[in-house]
Amino acid sequence: METKICYTVPPELDGERLDVALSRLAKEFSRVQIQKVIADGGVLWNGKTQTAKRQTVSQGDRIELRPPQDLPMDNVAAEQIPLDVLFEDESLLVISKPAGMVVHPAAGNYTGTVVNALLGRDREILEEFDETDAMRPGIVHRLDKDTSGCLVIAKNGNAMHRLAKSFADRKVSKIYMAIVAPAPRVMAAEIKTQIGRNPGNRRKMAVVRSDGRDAVTIFNVVRRGKIGPNSAALLKVRILTGRTHQIRVHMSHYGSPVIGDALYGGNSRIPAPRQMLHAWKLSFPHPLTGELLSFESPFPADFQNYMDQITEP
Repeated sequence: METKICYTVPPELDGERLDVALSRLAKEFSRVQIQKVIADGGVLWNGKTQTAKRQTVSQGDRIELRPPQDLPMDNVAAEQIPLDVLFEDESLLVISKPAGMVVHPAAGNYTGTVVNALLGRDREILEEFDETDAMRPGIVHRLDKDTSGCLVIAKNGNAMHRLAKSFADRKVSKIYMAIVAPAPRVMAAEIKTQIGRNPGNRRKMAVVRSDGRDAVTIFNVVRRGKIGPNSAALLKVRILTGRTHQIRVHMSHYGSPVIGDALYGGNSRIPAPRQMLHAWKLSFPHPLTGELLSFESPFPADFQNYMDQITEP
């Protein structure tokens, strides 16, 4: 049974907004966390689900809160985790993220993340961000846990918002390398669909006909051949949008899933310890100067090993 914390609105909170009242009643959680729970339908107000954070509450109202799954940042440990830094200045940090490392703390992953490592480098980084950004300080975009490669991190709120705008305005170039099986039948293609939650499995994304978000992926075959007896290919993949699991969903939909991708049907005849997807190159305008910056993350040893196994006919 789902756990909920129950509160009764006291006289001093009569007339307050729902999110304000809850942040004062549930002081162990941040207002940002509470707003997210409200938006996700995790709050009952007088027995009914309430998703409007601006709803006014009254003395005596009963509020039931599903506890946030993210920990408050005060409880996130600063850890001495080395980062492979490709570039750093006063505004930003570009790292080569290893496979197996989660970007920010969330349910089930409260340690060993990029954010833990950032706090280990400088705990005072939290002071550079407002409450809205404090749960994920500096995190402008994400890579899946088992995807390696280039990740840019803002070091202050101004840089974060400008970088976020560059991503939103599609001024950021993201090029990945992927090893897929079987090899696509064509040497290049553009995949343009909508992507949304898989209605049968909320952990997965899927190509959907409606109620999704536009997603555009372009791939080119770099090397085509076999790994053992199985058809496989090395692809250069450019994404024009940044949807959750976009490349993995699109390549699976196209019939050439990323090898090692257990969630989206990676070819089990070519076993791999993780999905063979690497964020190879990243280019974007500097958030202060506007200068175009470009970075390249070297191929990890495991990825290089599978690349070398592709024997061309």
